[in-house]
Amino acid sequence: MTSASAALALNFDGLLPPQPAATPRMDRRLLIVIAVVGFHALGLWALQAGLLRRAVELVIPVSVLTDLIEPAQPVATPAPPPPQPKPAPTPRAAPQPKPAAQPAPQPVAMATPTPVAEAPTGVIEPQPPAPVAAVAPPAAEPAAPPAPPAPPRIELPSSSADYLNNPPPPYPPLSKRLGEQGKVVIRAFIDERGMATRAEIRTSSGYDRLDQAALQTVLKWRYVPGKRAGVAEGMWFNVPINFVLE
Repeated sequence: MTSASAALALNFDGLLPPQPAATPRMDRRLLIVIAVVGFHALGLWALQAGLLRRAVELVIPVSVLTDLIEPAQPVATPAPPPPQPKPAPTPRAAPQPKPAAQPAPQPVAMATPTPVAEAPTGVIEPQPPAPVAAVAPPAAEPAAPPAPPAPPRIELPSSSADYLNNPPPPYPPLSKRLGEQGKVVIRAFIDERGMATRAEIRTSSGYDRLDQAALQTVLKWRYVPGKRAGVAEGMWFNVPINFVLE
């Protein structure tokens, strides 16, 4: 196309009325997009600012309060008391029969003795009460004295135990030839070990040789010690020795 024809075309277009632009549909779509984007942006901002959380907090207490409020309990009406049993009627006593009327006694004429004007009238004087002898309370019996404690058991020493193996006293040969014999009692102190620590002649046989033989024998023997309440204790003990010729 040449420049002249182009100029004519422009002039021709300028003579035509202006055509409306196709913009309304595009503007509506653009507004919808902008509105959607704006709502999303507003929602994000509300989440960040905590507005939705506050709304939830305002809604939740209301629901909690509705759960906590309990309905009013119905007032229990007390049950009426059970009827009391009526007391049994008391049986009436049977009427007693009236006694038969007794005939009134007829008056009997009796002679009234003539009182003597000068007859003395006796006066009874009250007798004094008899004295009551005071009864003395029984004398309290004196309390019995407490029984004395039992004395402790005492066991005397012994020289006749088999396990002691005490030999018999030797008979002096001269006393045998002379025929001397008799009984000697030796008083010896036996200690807690069963040994004779001291000895003396308590009863003599009448012969000094026999007495000395008995004394030496008693000092050499062994003994079962004496005991007091089960405890070994040293004590004196009489040891008889007989010298008899066979």
